[in-house]
Amino acid sequence: MKKLIFASTAAAAALTLAACQSEEADAVEDAAEEQAEAIDEMADEATNEAVEDELEMQADMVEEQGEEAANAMDDDGEIAPSETGVGDTQGTGM
Repeated sequence: MKKLIFASTAAAAALTLAACQSEEADAVEDAAEEQAEAIDEMADEATNEAVEDELEMQADMVEEQGEEAANAMDDDGEIAPSETGVGDTQGTGM
């Protein structure tokens, strides 16, 4: 029961934070997610495991860069941590 309450609280907090983002930042993030999904689809169709892994990593980078670009557009001094940790530029002074 505690896990369900925690999950519900976390989901509500995430929705609250997402609502604070401007429409322009949402559009940037959405475009990056669409591009990442297209790259993931190419990875799913790859016949070589190394190529598949490289494409999946590239998709993660594209999505994270979109998140960070959106965060930079609406930065009020607080940036949410990256979901992927791949190519994480947060905290590096960039």
